Amino acid sequence: MTFEEMHHDLLMAEAPAECTKALFERVVAATHAMGFTHCAFGIRMPFPFTRPRVEMFNNYSNNWRRRYGEMNYVMIDPSVALASRSNRPALWSADLAEQQPQFWDEARDAGLHHGWFQSVTETSGVVGMLTVARSSEPVTAAELKALDTKLSWLAHVVHHAFARLLITDRNPSSDSKLTAREIEILRWTADGKTSGEISNILSISDNTVNFHVKNAMAKLQTSNKTSATVRAAMLGMLS
Repeated sequence: MTFEEMHHDLLMAEAPAECTKALFERVVAATHAMGFTHCAFGIRMPFPFTRPRVEMFNNYSNNWRRRYGEMNYVMIDPSVALASRSNRPALWSADLAEQQPQFWDEARDAGLHHGWFQSVTETSGVVGMLTVARSSEPVTAAELKALDTKLSWLAHVVHHAFARLLITDRNPSSDSKLTAREIEILRWTADGKTSGEISNILSISDNTVNFHVKNAMAKLQTSNKTSATVRAAMLGMLS
């Protein structure tokens, strides 16, 4: 399978959520085709707000995977910190290593010496990060020039493929989309207007306002008006 065919395979992947393992195997094959032995993909959903759901996939060694989790290294990993601030692709560098020398020493002991990473952020608040790595041969300037565009494109393809499988409820289904009136009322709610004020603005009764709010809450699977408004805004439905 050619590199382009692998990308098309990832882009067109439409499997049930339990097939994320098979999808990640495709990602591993694509990164192997570009000369990297290891890869990782993490995705963070915006809900629930107090503790956003995070899913991580990688083919690192069992020891490093366990160590990374036990030490909660995601909180100090300099590449994760940089990717959370910028969607620009970047290489593991001496500057990053200096920020957490013990962390990087342990990563090298696990065979992770040279790597590239990029994050992808959706307007809905979903964030993904692809990392590719290997134990030998630094990524040269010539290699980076040849692969950077492909790696960046792969990061976006992988992100959207996993998002499609893992976040099937991030957008309402075709029969559950908010109506124009529901969106209008949630917009006024987002501006801090009460049901009574909205009824005056739109020249409808309080009961009608509340009726539309309840319908929106049901469609967005939320328990109150505030959370419905916030979720609709996060999903880009009020813009």
